[in-house]
Amino acid sequence: MDTINTRQKVLIVDDEPINIEILSEILDADYDIYFATDGKTALEVATGENPDIILLDIMMPEMDGFDVCRRLKADPQTRDIPVVFVSAKNQVADETQGLEIGAIDYLTKPISPPIVKIRVKNHLELKRHRDSLRRLSTMDSLTGIANRRRFDEYLESEWNRAQRNKTTLSLILMDIDFFKSFNDNYGHGAGDDCLKRVAQCLAGTLVRPADLVARYGGEEFVCILPETPSDGAVKVAEDLLNDVRRLGIAHEYSDTAAYLTMSMGCMSVKPGGGSSPRKLAEAADKLLYEAKETGRNLVVSGVT
Repeated sequence: MDTINTRQKVLIVDDEPINIEILSEILDADYDIYFATDGKTALEVATGENPDIILLDIMMPEMDGFDVCRRLKADPQTRDIPVVFVSAKNQVADETQGLEIGAIDYLTKPISPPIVKIRVKNHLELKRHRDSLRRLSTMDSLTGIANRRRFDEYLESEWNRAQRNKTTLSLILMDIDFFKSFNDNYGHGAGDDCLKRVAQCLAGTLVRPADLVARYGGEEFVCILPETPSDGAVKVAEDLLNDVRRLGIAHEYSDTAAYLTMSMGCMSVKPGGGSSPRKLAEAADKLLYEAKETGRNLVVSGVT
């Protein structure tokens, strides 16, 4: 059985390898260390590894630390990563500029190992608390999966990533068939239990960490599938559909089957041109409506 890695990640950015080595020796007993020796690589590592904190030098060729920080803060995917400048520039104006563009701290070289350790520890503890509060604010209180707010944030982030990388983003909008009849006849307590079971079933079917399932509202759920073309998204939708069927939740008041079923609209798009996250969601909603009109308990897909 694999052990879950709970060590936090520290990205060290400095064009001088000796400085990276010094900081690594101070921190590697407690954290997983990543490093970059230039701004371009730093941005790539930050996007790919999602570090918990970045220790950033200022004086680097081509792209200095201030520019790196600005770009990090402009990207929805990296803007919340705490940045600490570690620099030989010790003027008040430099520290002020660093803090104004989004850094949370500013350390001057030569560094003091005990100070570095405690500053990093304190900032990471604060980040852990913030992340915990954020998870609670983006979680659906009934089902325990992501809520509409988290869906909106994640869709924007993955849309921007797909646009940059020219990859396909897929969205599956799902609705429980005849859920009003279920609630009316079995009671709202049974309805809540049903929503919980369906939510956990959907979440359990997804295997990739990047995939997200969220409660969209009422008995509607939604799934975001990054870097997934139409055929792959349809396969996921069919798996979701079948797994919900296999729950075997009795629904004698459904006009579709004697058990609970879902209808799904699956839309895939390569972001660009006049497309937008809102238009993607609207297109998936139209396909969901078509699935309901066609007879429910099925997937209708499309691609643009």
